[in-house]
Amino acid sequence: MKNYSKNFGSSDNAHQEGEDLRRLFLDGLRDLYWAEIRLTKSLPTMAQAATSKGLTRAFESHLSETEEHVNRIERIFKLVDETAQGKKCPAMIGLLEEADEITKSTKDGSLVRDCGLILAAQKVEHYEIASYGTLRTIAEILGYEEVADILQLTLNDEEDADSKLTQLAQSHINVAAAQE
Repeated sequence: MKNYSKNFGSSDNAHQEGEDLRRLFLDGLRDLYWAEIRLTKSLPTMAQAATSKGLTRAFESHLSETEEHVNRIERIFKLVDETAQGKKCPAMIGLLEEADEITKSTKDGSLVRDCGLILAAQKVEHYEIASYGTLRTIAEILGYEEVADILQLTLNDEEDADSKLTQLAQSHINVAAAQE
């Protein structure tokens, strides 16, 4: 991992630049904290809506991972000496509303629904991958190496979840959905 940490110097302008980046980092962290908590409430619904046992298991497994992600973010807040506090995440609201709409607009017990749920879940994963990756890089720049390592762990989990969803879709769900 590259070391981007930088001494921001003692001038007021240099200090301000570092503080602005730190504020951006904390804002992004608050956004993800809220998003992960909200996701813990939506994953059980998605698991229940799924037809395929494999997809149900994937959602249930990711729920326990997501609960750990919440714990990791709380740990990060402590490491940077901040109170764990969420900030309403419009992106996650929209993505989860889309998942609800897919569930409502597809036939119960169909693999078409599963295909749609995978689509919605992968959009969530891609949002999380982008967010965790960016925050990890900012943490490195700010010299928060332990924080960057924790963010990398979660980024790995999100990439694995995305990969599992792709495997489920490609192994049988998408083809079977086309035959319904």
